[in-house]
Amino acid sequence: MASGSFRRPAMLSPEVAEAIPGEPDPAERNELAHATAAALVHGGRASMPGPRPGTDPEDEAAMVRRLIELVDTEGLDLLAQLWASSPADTLPGALWRLYVLREWTRRDPRTIAERYHLGVHQAEVAGVVAGVGSPPGPDQIQELADAVLHGVFRGELDVALDRAGAFLRVLAAGSAMDADWVELSDDARASELTQRAGTLMETAEDLEQAAALWRAGKLD
Repeated sequence: MASGSFRRPAMLSPEVAEAIPGEPDPAERNELAHATAAALVHGGRASMPGPRPGTDPEDEAAMVRRLIELVDTEGLDLLAQLWASSPADTLPGALWRLYVLREWTRRDPRTIAERYHLGVHQAEVAGVVAGVGSPPGPDQIQELADAVLHGVFRGELDVALDRAGAFLRVLAAGSAMDADWVELSDDARASELTQRAGTLMETAEDLEQAAALWRAGKLD
């Protein structure tokens, strides 16, 4: 993976794809994305979301339960593939962004640490987002994302999303500072870093918007 870039999940394996009856059309895939996101966030192993209109409740619950079990054995790439095309202002869209951030912190810790070190004293995040206080560090954000994405997070989801947004604001500030320094010797690289900083800030805003929607009971 290129330094500092986000990684999209691998395509579904044949075994995992079999968990989804037939070849779901976009509408079915969207409904499944929402169902699995709700299952995880609301403690999916204990309580499944309601069935889709026109489906048998037992069949629907069994399908989602099987998907959750597959996540335990196959990994989060399964659900990430379902969530990847979801809009930012939906629950699966928010979880997708959290998943991508988690993957980046795991796969490129050196870049993350460098950007965080550069940006932590520059990013205007402390006090901006309620409940954040000070931006979390790389290890904290990975632990938080792991808990949410494995359905074991016991805190408030909006706080988790706000903290992830604050973390991304720090990384965006660090990338922008790096771009200023690199510009003296490499215009192309500086332009790339500036664009990346903008993308990170957009994702931070997406997560913060999702947190606000969750507090309003409108994130689903």
